[in-house]
Amino acid sequence: MLTRPRTPLDLIPRRVRVHAVRRLTGSMLRTTFRDVDGADPAAPSSLAALRAPGPEDHVKVFLPDPATGELHAPTLAPDGGIQRPTAVVSISRECTVRAQRTVDGAAEVDIDWVLHGDDGPASAWASRAAVGDEVVLAGPRESVGVPEGVDRLTVVVDETGLPAAARWVEAVGPDVRVTAIVEIGDEVDEAFVEAELGHADVEILYRTDGPGQLVEAVRSLGGLDDGEFLVALGEAGELVPVRRYLRRELGARPDQLAIRGYWRRGTVNLDPDEPLDPSDPD
Repeated sequence: MLTRPRTPLDLIPRRVRVHAVRRLTGSMLRTTFRDVDGADPAAPSSLAALRAPGPEDHVKVFLPDPATGELHAPTLAPDGGIQRPTAVVSISRECTVRAQRTVDGAAEVDIDWVLHGDDGPASAWASRAAVGDEVVLAGPRESVGVPEGVDRLTVVVDETGLPAAARWVEAVGPDVRVTAIVEIGDEVDEAFVEAELGHADVEILYRTDGPGQLVEAVRSLGGLDDGEFLVALGEAGELVPVRRYLRRELGARPDQLAIRGYWRRGTVNLDPDEPLDPSDPD
């Protein structure tokens, strides 16, 4: 049985500013955050105190009001949860922590964004992000690590799951064989995907070739080895048949799988912790 270590963390809102913006590929962009000017780097609310060691650890990013540009910061509720301010616009999105580091004594956090025009507030904000812009990062509430004893890894993702997939590859290290199936749009560069996934054996699928490609690609892999772990992250509707195949037809053990919908067509701000398939929850 594969066991993933879990570490509870303090849920602390952190006000940060954009330190750098980098276009990664046609529809993906990376923002690097540092503490706001004047922040105490030794305080619990500093970026140096943010812990996100697990490959899928994510934060809730609170964005400015699109109409006014004003950032309404959340606070901690008495029960330890996040309290949004009332009577104002409070927009947030769940984002994977792509990387953390310290540069010249300053803590930095990278977050990658998938851009899709101005249809959503997160994409609209990210596409215009500039040095000095401020947001609030809250979380993670819990860190979930790599399974102990994993000797083979398969990742099945689209662009939204690519940051977590890259962290998975880094976390298991070069001695673990990794197979990656990645579905992308035409505007994403294959070379970027392959560079992000390091030593993984990468198969790239194009979304324009039609639905259902992910489950067929997973079927072609055959069964899971005893010490193999499969991570699937992306559009929930595409991952439902993947999960059904793995659980019902292949008989994969629950401890061998981590399958989460990061978004769902027609749904605004999907909670990745919601059941992927409400008709067949774990």
